[in-house]
Amino acid sequence: MSCIPFPLIILAAGLAGWAGSRAAPDLFQGAGHGGAKADTHGVVDQMLERGELTHAEPSLQRAAGIIAVWLPLWLGPVVVLWLAFGSGSVWTQIGSFFSLMAVVTFGGAYAVLAYVAQAAVDGFGWLAPGEMLDGLGLAETTPGPLVMVLQFVGFLAAYRAPGILNPMLAGCLGALLTLWVTFAPCFFWIFLGAPYVEALRGNRALGAALSAITAAVVGVILNLALWFAIHVVFRQVVSVDWHGIGPDLPVPSSIDWRAAALSALAMLAMFRLRLGMLPTLAACGVAGMVLAALG
Repeated sequence: MSCIPFPLIILAAGLAGWAGSRAAPDLFQGAGHGGAKADTHGVVDQMLERGELTHAEPSLQRAAGIIAVWLPLWLGPVVVLWLAFGSGSVWTQIGSFFSLMAVVTFGGAYAVLAYVAQAAVDGFGWLAPGEMLDGLGLAETTPGPLVMVLQFVGFLAAYRAPGILNPMLAGCLGALLTLWVTFAPCFFWIFLGAPYVEALRGNRALGAALSAITAAVVGVILNLALWFAIHVVFRQVVSVDWHGIGPDLPVPSSIDWRAAALSALAMLAMFRLRLGMLPTLAACGVAGMVLAALG
């Protein structure tokens, strides 16, 4: 699948929203938290008025301390791996890629999974499209967050390029590295940026930029749904490349009727019969095992 990288989509959407708020402010007056109709007088606002949150006010000294502690904790392992193994090492690739992913993760896990799938399957070649589907399926059948998909990708990447390590040990270390560089920057940005949120909440240009990013994320999630649907329902796809971008198109003769039928029944159960997510997943899982056993 050749497509525009997710970070560029986010950057372009943010710049479009910011420029739009300057060029046509009336069209963006209700955007973000800066809208005129927004009710922002909540519990936090009342605490601010009573002076109970003075310890959380912006401070250069506090920001410098957070940077001094959390930036090395986040990027230190990535730099060490780069110095020890070089830029072409799978360890350096895992650390740098998932660090970048954590910085541009707007819209949650479902938005960034398309970016991860594109890089892991087509970019680095860590796993095949079907294995990416397996990772998503495993994550959906467990109570944990979708970061399990990322750990699954990191595990397979290191497992298949273990070097002198045992493949299973390398895979576990790859999953651990993925987990660390995914979550550490989250704490860094929260601790660093939280004191400035109140000051930025009334910024109309920032609100317009975030609203544009939100709109772009909706399209990215739709792209993810289509990518997974095509690779689930069809056994073969062909890539269309036009100036470096283009979609994956299914080969109609390769349709998997069992997967197509289960997908249709799942949609019927969710949207028509109003069944919950867990019953639908359980029923589809059992049906899938039965169909696989029947051949």
